[in-house]
This record gives sequence, C-alpha cells and structure tokens, in this order.
Amino acid sequence: MSDVIDLGGAPAEEDCAQLGHTPDFDAVNAYEVFAYKLAIIARYGQPPAGCRLKPLANRHDFGVYRTLSLRIDDEEDEAVQAYAEAVENGLARWIDGGFAPPISYEGSVATIHRPDVTELVIGALQTTRPGPDGTFPVADFERLHTNLATAFPDEAATAHARLTAA
Repeated sequence: MSDVIDLGGAPAEEDCAQLGHTPDFDAVNAYEVFAYKLAIIARYGQPPAGCRLKPLANRHDFGVYRTLSLRIDDEEDEAVQAYAEAVENGLARWIDGGFAPPISYEGSVATIHRPDVTELVIGALQTTRPGPDGTFPVADFERLHTNLATAFPDEAATAHARLTAA
C-alpha cells in the first residue's frame, strides 16, 4: 500500500476553487490541481522512481474535490525520502514555481487564463528564462527553468523558438 502526502489543491497562500461555490467546480479544480503539479515539478523536479504526483479525491458533504498528492511506493529509497521531505509543505505562491496564477477569481467566478496546459509550461519557461547574457534575473529562476526544461523538453524548445523569433 502506498503512503500519501496531501499537498493541497493549489499553493497555500493563493485563491483556489471552492466546492459548492465556484461555478464549473470540477473543471476548475482539475485544472488547478494539474497546474499545481506543474509548479511543484518546477520547484522540486520530477519525482524519482518510487513515488508519483497524482490527484487525490476527497469526499465532502457538498461533493468531491481534488488535491495534489505525492504517492510513495518505495519509502525505503533515499531519493524518494528526500523528495517527499522537500515537497511535503507544497508551495506558498504560484511564483514559487515560476508560474503566474493560472486562474483568477472574481467573487465565485473563475477565469482560466491559459486553458491549454502546454501554454502554462511555456509561460513559466519564458518567465524564468535567462537573459541574453545567460544569467538569470532571479537566482532561483535557474533551478525552476532547468527543472521545467528537463521535465518538458518539447515545451522548452517551443518557448525558446518563440523567444528567438520575436
């Protein structure tokens, strides 16, 4: 049986979809959890073999909501232990993963800014990219950019092509 660490549905200090309140909750919640997974990968890298990031269904009186979880299959592996320790508190803000908030809320209404999740990754790669001299404007961006480019090489190539064409 897997151990599970619940990382939440979005960064802790950000607005998120509310079950029973946000119109089209299921779609907004699923999108938000997937975007959060991308931000976790940007911050901490891909999970090592022996664990994986997966949505976790949570039952509530108003229905089911999803959060992001780390499922640990090999708790004896040192790389898995280190990854679990690193991610267990999740993120505080979207920018901690190099992302602009993927969804904005006005009252109960959610607006998804980039419905194509590939565009989320490309946007984060462009945000965290190095300058023309190869240095990063924010030191932490190097790690975020490297983790995203490693996990999503096709999106990294597209982001680079867009920037060089501009």
